[in-house]
Amino acid sequence: MLIDETLVKELLDRPADDAALVLLEGTAQVADRAALEGDSHFRGAAVLLTRGELVERLGGSSPAEEDLTRVAASLSDSVGKLGG
Repeated sequence: MLIDETLVKELLDRPADDAALVLLEGTAQVADRAALEGDSHFRGAAVLLTRGELVERLGGSSPAEEDLTRVAASLSDSVGKLGG
């Protein structure tokens, strides 16, 4: 799975709502907005979901493990469909 619950949890644990789960060269990773805007490493990254959007989608910042797994599977499925 390209995106797992560990990445979703990492995003949820970030303090800033504008931290994001991004896709860069086929790899999903979590980055802060400042890094996305200022670090050339992230040039061309596609933002999949921000922390604020994730909290809204989960209905809060303390979800059950199953909810993290469900969101991760949904994101991974969506990313998998991008190429084809």
